[in-house]
Amino acid sequence: MKKSYQRIAILHHTGGGNLGDDATMEVVLRNIGERWPEAKVTAFSMNPDDTVKKHGIPSYPIRRHTWKIGYNSGDMEAIQQSHRGLMSRLGTTRNPWIRLPRALVGEIGFLIGSLKRIWSFDRLIIGGGGQLTERSGPWGFPYAIFIWVLMARAARVKCVFLNVGAGPLRHPLSKLFVKCALSAADYVSFRDVQSQELATSIGFNGASQVFPDSVYDYKLSIPGASSGKRSQQIVGIAPMPYPFCDPREHLSDRQAIYEDLTAKIAKFAAAAVQQSYSIEPFGSDYGADPSAIEDLRAVLRESHHIITPEYARVESVRELLSRMSSMDYVVTCRFHGVVFAHLLNKPVLAISHHPKVANLMNTLGLSEYCFDIEKFQPEQLTDAFESMVRNAEEIRSTMAASLAFRRMKLKGQFDYLFPPAPNEVREQKAEHTHVSGVTGGSW
Repeated sequence: MKKSYQRIAILHHTGGGNLGDDATMEVVLRNIGERWPEAKVTAFSMNPDDTVKKHGIPSYPIRRHTWKIGYNSGDMEAIQQSHRGLMSRLGTTRNPWIRLPRALVGEIGFLIGSLKRIWSFDRLIIGGGGQLTERSGPWGFPYAIFIWVLMARAARVKCVFLNVGAGPLRHPLSKLFVKCALSAADYVSFRDVQSQELATSIGFNGASQVFPDSVYDYKLSIPGASSGKRSQQIVGIAPMPYPFCDPREHLSDRQAIYEDLTAKIAKFAAAAVQQSYSIEPFGSDYGADPSAIEDLRAVLRESHHIITPEYARVESVRELLSRMSSMDYVVTCRFHGVVFAHLLNKPVLAISHHPKVANLMNTLGLSEYCFDIEKFQPEQLTDAFESMVRNAEEIRSTMAASLAFRRMKLKGQFDYLFPPAPNEVREQKAEHTHVSGVTGGSW
């Protein structure tokens, strides 16, 4: 590509503690760095301080309201420090005639500053699987993505949607924001067919492709532990604080749903212990999962008299994969929990909190080892786990072949987006290239 296409912004709603998000950022940064070592890369995230610390690149906020680890608002302290006297009192008032104009002025100021920043880039990459979702309503992710694409187009910056996931999208405004953002992009790829079909159903009719989730190109630097000759095989179990996804779907009964889920996972774990397996709770989101892990340990201790080792929070992808490498089997509720198990070639049983998890397990040929988080029973997990153990070698063989194919697809995609030898001729040829058998859009 031309040298002018080497000032790159990566936009990703990362910074709450989700290691799947961090892995996505690592993969994209590595692929750019390997192909375009002179590229200047900047991130726009929900927690710029965390992004700078983890990835070592400049970072700015996607929205006025940022996150701390755990997805809590991280800007309140700064707001309180920057306002004095009357302005401080206005910042805490509930009077809508004061709050709404103040919010509008603040948003306009933020957008002006963001537009000045985006103007300095050549390309905006929107990465990460869960970008096109209605989390926090239409004025959350959908609005943020739309407004950044709009600003990029105004600044004549090329826009790339890189292997994103979509859904749920129920509100008409969310659908409109997402449709307009996708339609304005120069390149769109989804991480599964279902996301592509959802985009089509809300009116997006532009060119798009389907590629594996970007994390499948994560490069391992740790040896995969053998599931060999230990006295006890280890079952890694990763709970989650469901139903965290959308509080509007579960109002007064949220705690009851969560306690029931924890009790069912604990019952399955107790059955595994009775079969002489060792249990190791773990999490792939260190902002949200540690509390769920402690609750699971408490239920195991109090209801089943099973003591598990004290949980040490894992805050990096490398450390998580190192810990998972010692496990023989994985039981997880999260999408990237399945992906991480796949990277390590660990037979995995999934408790699906979102269609994306079930869709992934289906494409892996493991649908019989996937259960809906609201409907499953512990006995079902136990039966499926026993079947998974019996068929472990066949599952590992299938997973290894699938992983190699996914890596090959992603290499072709990254070679297309970031040709290793930037020059005018390669750019012209790339516009007429088919990437791994999938027809590309205009680029």
